[in-house]
Amino acid sequence: MSEYSVTVSWNRNSPEFLKGKYSREHTWSFDGGASIPASSSPNVVPLPYSNPKCVDPEEAFVASISSCHMLTWLFLASRAGFDVESYLDRAIGVMTKGENGQSWVSSVVLNPVIEFTGEKRPSAEELDRLHHLAHEQCFIANSVKTTITVAPGPRR
Repeated sequence: MSEYSVTVSWNRNSPEFLKGKYSREHTWSFDGGASIPASSSPNVVPLPYSNPKCVDPEEAFVASISSCHMLTWLFLASRAGFDVESYLDRAIGVMTKGENGQSWVSSVVLNPVIEFTGEKRPSAEELDRLHHLAHEQCFIANSVKTTITVAPGPRR
């Protein structure tokens, strides 16, 4: 099987660490060379200790689910002979409190809008089937307990 690694690095920027007054900004560095500025969400840790311009773990989690679904769906669509021009998803994750009182991302709704080209277009049933198969085969969806729903937008 495969192994994936990322380096997460943070450095103190304040003498008031023990009082909780420190920046949550940090960096995610990936094996391919990409580095992404990250921070806690301002919904979790208030400003100025969070940076809303950075990616937060909750956003990354939702993006990871959306991206995996899309990549799996595109593979399946190409194998089924559907020529896809574009795929746009405005995914939404919702954080709630669990029974144990801990917050968690309990649901993610994927809202793909897909544009096709060529003469072969999927029926509504074929589109639903492709999304169902993509969900079943997505590595990330198979790794989480979050409820994932696909609410596909209009086909073009």
